[in-house]
Amino acid sequence: MRILYGVQATGNGHITRARTMAPALAAAGIEVDYLFSGRPHEELFSMEPFGDFRCLPGLTFAIKAGRIQYLNTALNNNMVRFIRDVRTLDLRPYDLVLTDFEPVTAWAAKIQKRPSVAIGHQYAFFHDIPKAKNNPLASAIIRFFAPGETQIGLHWDHFNLPILPPLIERPKLSATVERGSILIYLPFEDTNEVIRLLEPFSNYRFQVYCATEVRKEIGNITLKPFSRETFQRDLACCEGVISNSGFELASEALQYGKKILVKPLKGQMEQWSNAAALTQLEMGTQMDDFYPEIITAWLRTPNPTPVLYPDVAATITNWIQTGRTDSVDSLSRMLWADLSPRYAPDADMIASAE
Repeated sequence: MRILYGVQATGNGHITRARTMAPALAAAGIEVDYLFSGRPHEELFSMEPFGDFRCLPGLTFAIKAGRIQYLNTALNNNMVRFIRDVRTLDLRPYDLVLTDFEPVTAWAAKIQKRPSVAIGHQYAFFHDIPKAKNNPLASAIIRFFAPGETQIGLHWDHFNLPILPPLIERPKLSATVERGSILIYLPFEDTNEVIRLLEPFSNYRFQVYCATEVRKEIGNITLKPFSRETFQRDLACCEGVISNSGFELASEALQYGKKILVKPLKGQMEQWSNAAALTQLEMGTQMDDFYPEIITAWLRTPNPTPVLYPDVAATITNWIQTGRTDSVDSLSRMLWADLSPRYAPDADMIASAE
């Protein structure tokens, strides 16, 4: 079997999921070609699992100071190039197209009528999950950005719907709690503003991952360049995480038993909905802007119990290898029941959602 795997590279969460799927697909003997879009090749890092991957411009969002800029997004995306790439992408060598919210591969599969599976957090929004600041434009983007013949949504809870648990790596490091050490991942925010916010909290040490080429010490703050390896080490031993409300990092933090404080990106319905879900599920704390008083209160909160999610990558890989005959609903029931009885979905409610 040969698969083309398309990955949206604007943020790191989609790439993190692909890193989890890559070894499972390889272990099953499935040949995979990877295509990334939305970020230049030279800005990608820790890409060893993907071999000789391909990059295309695709479609991406313009973000400045923690806010999506919709006008610049429309102006900066080259739609002529996008349409050309969709039309010229040859899918004849492939038995299946996988897409993690990657639009070139998704639309090429749709136009060429090739079998496709869309896997990602965004596809959970096709269901009645917690949503915040939803509007017709946001709903249209989610629905039409990267369609799939079969769509598999991921979330921190099934909400009695056919949704799978987070697709993340099992912890490779032992979780410890280094009191006073806080991991910061706010890549779309102004780093100078983040520094000004954190400096007064002199009793804490902040590990800030941002667009810096070298490590820098600024009082109680350490600026660090993006690195999957060092980031995972800091995540395993920190006391808590302050980040935007992307899905993947919050999932990893929950698995390590770290408390989470999230600041949603302004103008992005998905991030506001993630923050709402974390609050509703009592898994995290939300701040709408940089409020020192909220950070002060959050720093005093205890750490949660770790949530060890099941091996979703292995389950999806086996499902692909055996012909995708089981429904997404049956995959959902099995995986959540494996997590713990507390998460076991209500059969009648899931059936009514189909």
